[in-house]
Amino acid sequence: MRDAGRLAAAIDVLTEIETRHRPVRLALKSWGDSARYAGAKDRAFVSGLALDVLRRRRSLAWRMGEDAPRAVALAAIRFLWDWPLERVAEAAGEEPHGVGPLTDAERATLERPRSLADASDAVRGDYPDWLDASMARAFGDMRAPEGAALAERAPVDLRVNLLKSDPERTLKALTSLNAEPTDVLATALRMPALDASARSGAVETIPQFSKGWFEVQDLGSQIAATCAGEVKGKQVLDLCAGGGGKTLALAGAMGNTGQIYAYDSDARRLADTIRRGDRAGVRNLQVRSPANPDPLKGLEGKMDVVFIDAPCSGAGSWRRHPDTKWRLTPETLERRMADQDSVLDSGAAFVKPGGRMVYVTCSVLPEEDEDRVTAFLARTEGFVLSPATDDPKLARYLTSEGYLRLSPRTSGTDGFFVAVLEKPR
Repeated sequence: MRDAGRLAAAIDVLTEIETRHRPVRLALKSWGDSARYAGAKDRAFVSGLALDVLRRRRSLAWRMGEDAPRAVALAAIRFLWDWPLERVAEAAGEEPHGVGPLTDAERATLERPRSLADASDAVRGDYPDWLDASMARAFGDMRAPEGAALAERAPVDLRVNLLKSDPERTLKALTSLNAEPTDVLATALRMPALDASARSGAVETIPQFSKGWFEVQDLGSQIAATCAGEVKGKQVLDLCAGGGGKTLALAGAMGNTGQIYAYDSDARRLADTIRRGDRAGVRNLQVRSPANPDPLKGLEGKMDVVFIDAPCSGAGSWRRHPDTKWRLTPETLERRMADQDSVLDSGAAFVKPGGRMVYVTCSVLPEEDEDRVTAFLARTEGFVLSPATDDPKLARYLTSEGYLRLSPRTSGTDGFFVAVLEKPR
């Protein structure tokens, strides 16, 4: 495909997302199914442009003075991808696959866009107006830069599985993908974000992936798992295990000692936990499925660590899932908050005296973070708030209350929140 066809396809995808309110993943799949002629580079272009538009939709629309899919797509290739104006004009006007010649107004705006200096924090930070108060609570005057960082493209982070390999050997196996060590965790590697239209190297094709040497996992998620503390030989319950990312991180830290239990209210998600655990060489994992009667019976009051990766809005992962910030509503946020209260109350019953409960969200919104912990402590006796980590490298990310807050701007990770609640003996 030429530039004209690729641009037109991206605009079609964006139009479907807007008019039919479809998640970007489904809209891209629908286009891909109908465009069998499109090659891998074509698909990377269309996907990359659609996602970049969704990341920066408000600021792009502000600069153009219009928010239609055509306008923001033209703005993205001009201002984010740095295409010369004549290349933009050629792609738009090429027949028969172009989207139509640039108008005089479009050409003028693409040459001299509206400045963001006069835009609101929500526009400069590329998030909905109704979230501005929450972002202000979390980040104060830095909410626009924090929002802008959440609109950047994300790198690919990997976690070395110490049950099967070590950082040095794994790094050598990933030479072709330009992986690099991080300065925060010895077991964390990073592949930098590529240009938006470029194909990323598929880590799953590396033979060592199928051997279980490493897992794809954001650095923030890896850091959150370390907040469980020393877990070797301990009894650990991952109460919202999902696909098992943090379960496997905890299991790796346990070194196949003690016992880790994985539970999720959706039994279908646990299938991935089982499959990935087998590949990783985990031998101390018990999966407790909700399909069985009373699946957590016998664990009450016996856990050294209850790890809660709570259901949340996902506001911390907008870099990877940019359409979710535009689909989030106040009603959805209220439901997530109720879910978080429920899972905290449930988790408390499994912590033994001297144990801890680790509450984690992939969110930057205080309503899902500090507010939920405060509410839990107000209605629950027997728990005290402790610093989320004692790792000197992570101390800079602790708030004055002892919470851990990560964000793309401050830590180069997805947005995460961690609270550690201890149950004194």
